[in-house]
Amino acid sequence: MINKVVVAAAGRGTRMLHLSKKLPKHLTEINGKPFLYYLLTNLKQAGFTEIIMVIGYKKELMENFLERYQNEFNITIVNQFKKLGKKYGTACPVECVKDIIKRDESFILVMGDNLYSTSDLKKLFLDDEFNYVAGLEHPEPQNYGVLIRDGEDYLEKIIEKPTTFIGNLINTGLYKFTPSVFKKISQINKSARDEYEITDVINLLAKEKRVKIKKIVNYWLDLGKPKDVQTISKFLNNNF
Repeated sequence: MINKVVVAAAGRGTRMLHLSKKLPKHLTEINGKPFLYYLLTNLKQAGFTEIIMVIGYKKELMENFLERYQNEFNITIVNQFKKLGKKYGTACPVECVKDIIKRDESFILVMGDNLYSTSDLKKLFLDDEFNYVAGLEHPEPQNYGVLIRDGEDYLEKIIEKPTTFIGNLINTGLYKFTPSVFKKISQINKSARDEYEITDVINLLAKEKRVKIKKIVNYWLDLGKPKDVQTISKFLNNNF
């Protein structure tokens, strides 16, 4: 049984512009509560009993938020900036929890600015020897990482923002990892964005046929830009 979920919430969120100048974008208030509250609620309802929150930017505000809701969620805090210094990128939260995850233990990774349904989260309760990436069919795949299949279930590779159409199944930033992920992190280099990318780690695992695709069908909401606040607010009014 998978109990642990790692929530990546260390970044500032530069695309949120003025909204992230004074607080992490994960704490952007939507309908009276920080966005992160809705993600944590769905994780809890999905059945995750241990939440590891990787924080960094404006850590004191994140700590205040977690203290405020400490009775609702079982959360362990990890300071990414303290652990890794100036090292940055989506692979860093995973590197930060290496000492917390047991050698034979699988776990889930989610981005702290994304929201998934409880039913789709439950699809990642896959206690086997494979790693998984959650994919969603999207009308604008060119704006995301596109999942290239190897047969029916396996991932061949992830191609970021392709300039020509290669498929419409996109990466939603929801993953299930086995401890094999930790060995691959040390093998990646900085990307063109000058960051350490979790997708580069996944592509290394995919070459060894150790990654499968799990398709989600309910919903995926990404708090990436200021305009997303209104979209998510309307969605939550109708669904929360």
